[in-house]
Amino acid sequence: MRFFCLLGFLWVALGFASAQPVASLRDLPDAPDAMVAADPQPAQAQQPLPQNNGDTGQLSTLPPVTQPIPPSKQQPKRILGIMPNYRAVSAGAIPPPPTAKESLNMAAENSFDYSSFIFVGLTSLLAKGVDAHPQLGKGAPGLWAYTWRGFVDKTDGNYWVIFILPTMLHEDERYYTRGHGSILGRALYASSRVLITPNYQGRDTFNVSEVVGRGIAQGISLAYYPSTDRNAADLATKYGYAVLRDAATNVFREFWPDIATHLHRRKL
Repeated sequence: MRFFCLLGFLWVALGFASAQPVASLRDLPDAPDAMVAADPQPAQAQQPLPQNNGDTGQLSTLPPVTQPIPPSKQQPKRILGIMPNYRAVSAGAIPPPPTAKESLNMAAENSFDYSSFIFVGLTSLLAKGVDAHPQLGKGAPGLWAYTWRGFVDKTDGNYWVIFILPTMLHEDERYYTRGHGSILGRALYASSRVLITPNYQGRDTFNVSEVVGRGIAQGISLAYYPSTDRNAADLATKYGYAVLRDAATNVFREFWPDIATHLHRRKL
């Protein structure tokens, strides 16, 4: 039943996102104060606007003025100083496609950052507390059995989703912040990014890296989890948790600049 509820949620999110007039974030006009990062553009888009040169009637050219992205829209490298946020792109910014090395670095940063060990430790304690895998045992040996498996799950998934498949398929697995619109619209947009992602040409496409990558990681996990957990229901539950976790992380990334700005104003 949980698996069918998950499929229903993802189907609704994809349908809503497809109905929105957002073909690609690279093509979205953002707020006037947003800065567009360097990205190859057509030659005419780089031409400065003509200006009237006073009484002479001549046209002069001035360099285009770019304004910095305001703090309320910027994505920090870390959220709350702990959670790594290297995959988030600030609203209005259009960076060039990631290189293979950059994707590899993002996968490593998300896997071996100190916060990853904190996260895996907490989730392992929770799994052990509810006795999710009785065959792994109890006490300190049981906790270690949960912890190393949780770390392998996370790291394996990161490399498939962030580095291996995106590099092969030319998909950009960074999260492009929307930064404007209704709360519901932004939440649905953010959660739907597990199904939709831009390719290297900036066009939205089905997120094969996320959907297939998480599946591959769960398939590999069958080799090191107890035999009693190697069934379709448990595999679907773990897969659904991994995808929903990524969707929830995107939603948190989307609204964090707004939350941080609100908290800052409350302190003033």
